[in-house]
Amino acid sequence: MNRRMFNAALLGLAAMGAQGAGARAAAQDAPAGAAHPLAAAWALWKTAFLAPDGRVIDRTQQGASHSESQGYGMTLALALGDADAFARIDAWTEANLALRDDSLLAWRWLPEAAIRVPDRNNASDGDLFRAWALAGAGVRFSNDAYTRRATAIAADLARLCVVPWPDGSGRPVLLPAALGFTRDDGVIVNPSYCMPRALRELAAATGQQDLALCADSGEALAADLAATGLMPDWIALTPGGPQPATGMSDRSGYEAMRVPLFLLWSGAPGHPALARHAAALRSARSAEPGARSTPTVLDRLTGAVIERSPDAGYGAVEALLLCVDAASAASGAGGVTLPGSALPPFTTDQPYYPATLHLMALLAQIEGYPTCVPL
Repeated sequence: MNRRMFNAALLGLAAMGAQGAGARAAAQDAPAGAAHPLAAAWALWKTAFLAPDGRVIDRTQQGASHSESQGYGMTLALALGDADAFARIDAWTEANLALRDDSLLAWRWLPEAAIRVPDRNNASDGDLFRAWALAGAGVRFSNDAYTRRATAIAADLARLCVVPWPDGSGRPVLLPAALGFTRDDGVIVNPSYCMPRALRELAAATGQQDLALCADSGEALAADLAATGLMPDWIALTPGGPQPATGMSDRSGYEAMRVPLFLLWSGAPGHPALARHAAALRSARSAEPGARSTPTVLDRLTGAVIERSPDAGYGAVEALLLCVDAASAASGAGGVTLPGSALPPFTTDQPYYPATLHLMALLAQIEGYPTCVPL
């Protein structure tokens, strides 16, 4: 079984639109546990960031847990075929964040606060990853309750967090949350909240086609933004086009770095945002050839490096992007692509966020980029 077939079977997501016996059998028979090439890395991640009760802990953010961390944890547990970890993360999430009148989650839980969930607004990326994972787990773990919950979440995402672009085109856009991101002159969006693969596969599994259309419009927005610069952390969509979002980061930083990762993971190596970001990273390398850190915050228009980090997870995202971009350039020029990339080995000597992006980058590489296998 090649790497693409391996990961497709592992996740059991490509066939989620048809919940038949064949799809269930393929998902159930996929390699898991010690057979997975990331089994050791997953064990380290769980030891570092997953509490026994299923809470995923972000120690750099007041020891908080959020719908993002829980959704990411469920996605990774599904990918690794870890039914026990998946169930524990799901149970903690349901007990502590499913506090709203709809099927979406409150976005953050604070362990030391008098009121542990002070804000019940949701975060649409956390809900998206949770629903995507639940839909896959319904197949892989033969659990119809997971499937039903994924369907309910998808319906509420589409109902509460999808609005028309303000340009009159009628295209749908995914808001960052149900509340707080609409303005008199348009809406504010976070381009990294649009994970194309998750949106499309969740739509196929649940019939919520507006989510698939959000994937299309999100990719189109990223292409438009790439024509003038790097992906911003936040952007305002107005009737006259994208504009900087007042009071929010217009830099290409810790939020925006997920856009290249999610495009790669979604099987879109030719997207113009990837070439734009790869060029900026190469320029940064040339400017500081001996730097042992990764650019993490850049000026969106000039590509100037504002901040760097030594954390390996950011380096993994950079290495995968540069390898795929080089392979695409060599292929387009008729050249020969040499295998191997500089993806660093997984380590928990880094916070939750880069460690999680690290695992995601390794999963994306396993699935779709065999020439970028870590050296």
